[in-house]
Amino acid sequence: MTLFHFTGIKGSGMSSLAQILHDSKHQVQGSDVGKYFFTEDPLRERGISIYPFSAENIKEGMVVIAGNAFPDSHPEIEKAKELGVEVIRYHQFLGEYMEKFVSIAVTGSHGKTSTTGLLSHVISGYAPTSYLIGDGTGKGVEEGQYFAFEACEYKRHFLAYNPDYAIITNIDFDHPDYFKDLDDVLDAFGEMALRVKKGLIACGDDPHLQEIQANVPVVYYGMEESNDFAAKNIQKASTGSTFDVFVRNEYYFTFTIPLTGDHAILNALGVIALCHYEGIPAELVQERLATFDGVKRRFSIEESDGRVLIDDYAHHPTEIRATLQSAKQKYPDKEMIAIFQPHTFTRTAALLDEFAESLSEADHVYVCDIFKSAREQEGNLTIEELISRIQGAEYLDIDQIAQLEKHHQAVYLFMGAGDIQKYLEAFKLHPNQPTQANDDMA
Repeated sequence: MTLFHFTGIKGSGMSSLAQILHDSKHQVQGSDVGKYFFTEDPLRERGISIYPFSAENIKEGMVVIAGNAFPDSHPEIEKAKELGVEVIRYHQFLGEYMEKFVSIAVTGSHGKTSTTGLLSHVISGYAPTSYLIGDGTGKGVEEGQYFAFEACEYKRHFLAYNPDYAIITNIDFDHPDYFKDLDDVLDAFGEMALRVKKGLIACGDDPHLQEIQANVPVVYYGMEESNDFAAKNIQKASTGSTFDVFVRNEYYFTFTIPLTGDHAILNALGVIALCHYEGIPAELVQERLATFDGVKRRFSIEESDGRVLIDDYAHHPTEIRATLQSAKQKYPDKEMIAIFQPHTFTRTAALLDEFAESLSEADHVYVCDIFKSAREQEGNLTIEELISRIQGAEYLDIDQIAQLEKHHQAVYLFMGAGDIQKYLEAFKLHPNQPTQANDDMA
């Protein structure tokens, strides 16, 4: 039996793929840095060995799956080539692996992970489904019929895939360290759409997706009536949203989701449209939607002593706005405190005004130092340039986390794609101090 060695196994996609191969009865091991990442938890639960990076990890007869973050000059990759061991990049392996299933790619600038999680949960209730989610979650099912996976546009990696279906949630300018401008992003998604083999499910409320060209039928979903799948009569509550779905202006079914925010309705619509296309009964879809409890680091909630702590991966202005909207729907009477850690100097510089605008929708804003990504060298931008654009915003150092306590029973939104969780964990160690009024009453 082939032994698969993952170089960079703690990467979110790599961890998910390693889990899938392990579940499918393959031998799996991997290597990475010693620093803890939440993506390693499911690997350790499965007993998958994780070693420090070393050329000594590479042995004859194995197949090396290399993470896209590591150059060909990485010691493990060089050793593999020396021994004549097969080296295959993550996205290339995935492109070949999916050929044995009805494959459904979920892509878009925002909402990929949440939508992939929702899709895999729903269709798993209909037929055996393997899935790969960008939060580091993967599952391999023997005799799987469907394969739902997150397809990332960064460096055009999704062009290695030829899926049966694709759901495209939206197109926005992101990854400025790679894409030159919005036209460059549009070009990449346009190329990807042409690789789809059966059907393209696209959000018709996004003007960029209205222009998408494909060799297969394009089915649009959204809140505007012109969409093939339209959500109407939307009712929002702190517990979620209920809406009627009309298919080409004809009433189809009423769905309820336990998620807040307009983006959650749109994500559900994309899944509903795909399931309709595949003939999955609406009643079953509703049953599965009702039991979905989200994905890791996407609006993860912890309530304690009247204060609400939310951990979210939002690292783009559009995502910050969506996260704040969700929080306001779920906790309409609470103060919203945004704690944001920018991710990459290039993204922060390219979208500086947009970041300031989206964060300003919170009641109070704290900004942490820019996360130093392995993708880039340190930039010239200082965090003060963002703070100065947001009225009343304050700099937050992890050693001064106690200053957050002055807001008491608020909603604290810890947002970012770096290590914002260390700020959240530090804050949890501080008790929710009683207000002066409470002291007086005591």
